[in-house]
Amino acid sequence: MTGFGAADGLVGSARVSVELRSVNHRFFNPSIKLPSQLARWEAEVREAVRQRVSRGHVTVSGRIEQAGGARSLIDEAAFAERAAVLSELQKRHSLGGAVDVATVLRMPDVIRTASPEDEQQGSADELVAIVAAATTALLAAREAEGEKLAGIVRDRLALLEATLNRIAVRAPERVVAHRDKLRENVTALLEGRVLDEQRLAQEVALIAERLDVGEEIDRFRAHLTAFRETLAAPGHAGVGKRLGFLLQELLREANTVGSKGNDASMQAEVVSLKEELERIREQVENLE
Repeated sequence: MTGFGAADGLVGSARVSVELRSVNHRFFNPSIKLPSQLARWEAEVREAVRQRVSRGHVTVSGRIEQAGGARSLIDEAAFAERAAVLSELQKRHSLGGAVDVATVLRMPDVIRTASPEDEQQGSADELVAIVAAATTALLAAREAEGEKLAGIVRDRLALLEATLNRIAVRAPERVVAHRDKLRENVTALLEGRVLDEQRLAQEVALIAERLDVGEEIDRFRAHLTAFRETLAAPGHAGVGKRLGFLLQELLREANTVGSKGNDASMQAEVVSLKEELERIREQVENLE
């Protein structure tokens, strides 16, 4: 599922902002992008997100800014090196006076701006707290999208049920049609001889048993009911995986109905069932 969440806070004396973006993916696939001074806590960040997000390609981006403005630091090694050079030049060229501190400090690279790496404060817990807040915002966005997707899926379930009802009506009709066709063919072959109605009834009963799809239709309806119940009351682990399993069962029943159909109109309806199931599958892959 797609979504976006952001939060910021302090890690030590540094202000850190975190953004989470997610796009559709069947499994949890994280991508963590943290500044070098926070990279040592990448595992904690990944686990914090994994505990609350089970599906989707999630990109976690961190940005750090020194709180209170940039500080200046004296590079003592550079200071000592440049002071030594100045002293050597004084001796070599017989210059009077002493090496002036202010002069050394004005030389290049003696004073530098403190980088975030100079700060050693902060903890993984502080960073994880910011990530948790961003994750909460992400989940809120995903939940809103999930409600829209669930509505689309419910509409398609209604189309499935309507198609199944047409199949249920046609199923006994086609048995009668087979009986009438069988009677017509046998009568033509007998060429005026008396038709054995009992034998015909036995053959029709065998055909009816072979073509019966009542159990498949009942199971299909039961799976539809379970599908709706899962959408209405998602558990702690989400609905995506369970709905995926129910879709497999629905497709299995549709295939069985198709194999028993032996009827053009029923076959067309089964094709419609499979098309709708595929459309639902595409949406379910986006649901957590």
